[in-house]
Amino acid sequence: MTNTSLSRDLASSLVVFLVAMPLCLGIAVASGVPVAMGIVSGIVGGIIVGLLAGSPLQVSGPAAGLAVIVFSFVQQYGVAMLGPVLIAAGLLQILAGFLKIGSWFRAISPAVVHGMLAGIGILIILGQIHVVMGAEPSAGGLENVAALDNSVGNLWRGDANALIALGIGVVSLAAMVAWEKFRPKALSLVPGALVGVGLGTVLAVALHLPIARVEVPDTLLQGLSFPNISDFLLLAQPGIMITVLVIAVIASAETLLSAAAVDRMHDGKRTHFNKELFAQGVGNSICGILGALPITGVIVRSSANIQAGARTRLSTILHGVWILALVAMFPQLLGMVPLTALAAVLLVTGWRLISLHHVRHLFDHHGWIPVGIWVATVALVVIQDLLIGVATGLALSVMEILPYLRQRLHIGEDDKDNVISVRLKGAGTYKDVPRLLTTLEALPKDKMVEIVCVDLQFLDHTCTETISEWLRRERRSGRQLAVTNTPDSHHPRLIAHFKRFSAEVA
Repeated sequence: MTNTSLSRDLASSLVVFLVAMPLCLGIAVASGVPVAMGIVSGIVGGIIVGLLAGSPLQVSGPAAGLAVIVFSFVQQYGVAMLGPVLIAAGLLQILAGFLKIGSWFRAISPAVVHGMLAGIGILIILGQIHVVMGAEPSAGGLENVAALDNSVGNLWRGDANALIALGIGVVSLAAMVAWEKFRPKALSLVPGALVGVGLGTVLAVALHLPIARVEVPDTLLQGLSFPNISDFLLLAQPGIMITVLVIAVIASAETLLSAAAVDRMHDGKRTHFNKELFAQGVGNSICGILGALPITGVIVRSSANIQAGARTRLSTILHGVWILALVAMFPQLLGMVPLTALAAVLLVTGWRLISLHHVRHLFDHHGWIPVGIWVATVALVVIQDLLIGVATGLALSVMEILPYLRQRLHIGEDDKDNVISVRLKGAGTYKDVPRLLTTLEALPKDKMVEIVCVDLQFLDHTCTETISEWLRRERRSGRQLAVTNTPDSHHPRLIAHFKRFSAEVA
């Protein structure tokens, strides 16, 4: 490792630490558990997963996308059962890594994945609005909507504590948004979440405001709930086993979705998806043993890591070390943070999860059907629960491609004169994504690649996005690319897809 690389990783680790710390606290609060559980997950995600990761620049830690699931689970089964659930979910991820099925998670329809994340974002916002107003959130989306009347009523009745909490929350939220929009270039790496939480904390302390703060235990161990042998016997209950599967699948899908996005942000080493899945499984198993929160690869911290100039996995590892050092030496600082300031951070996080930009992208390139799948997934995640929403989205995705489901995508390779022709024939759907990715990612790096259509009849939006992302990534890396034989018949959207591919490699 060069001195330049070391200095960049050291600087990046401090930036990621500043981004991660408010999120570790806020996600623990949103999950309805002691903040120590979020802190330990941040440490494990940084140090343990960082050492084992298949994605060297991705940062792992507690994720907002799982906060809603954990909150509902803890309300029903208690915080002590979370440990055995995470150990079991982590073991499933480890098994998935060994069985090399990491690429299959990338076959999940983008409309379903982003619909799931958008639904979770809405649930986070509906819950944290109450915290901003000094009230307690409920377990479900509809319950939080119904409870708005009571929380708003406290404000109208002049409840002093509610008004103070709202004031600090609004100031923290405004500071975050303003900083993200107007921050000076010299301070571009200072995260908005830190500014918002910092300002809210300074005001609460300086004015001696009677406002709920983060409850910090004397030691990290006091804030954790270690699993007992008897707790593992309850894993056989259907509701608990379903939660194990849901956490394992969602944590894996969110991690690999984030890893694919991270790969698009830099030109360095690509993600080894099965190794990353194994690392996440080890991390979640350790979090379960320690009684902490589930972890995933997270895009906000990962993008901050890359933007700050990280070169190796050392940056991720060091950010975990800084979290450990802070809680070991200055835990009293965390006890000053108002809960309403953390709620403001989560409101912004929830809004980013909704990602309306992705809906516009789906409509522009794939029409109304994927948008309808996104809407159905979002609505049922919010109105019913996460499992029903995702299952419905997946079922609708299958119905979309039903006429082509029995057909398969034939992929051929022809290597001639330093040009590799990848020939596509038949119908490409989500089930062909793992094989397609394996073929594309195994191509020699020093040769030109030509994507050739030979009697191609159909590409669904999952397959299309997979090809599109690969083309953009390879073009950025400097590879010569070409797309030829644009179809002039068959499915009407094929012409638009191939025009898009041609524009991306031009």
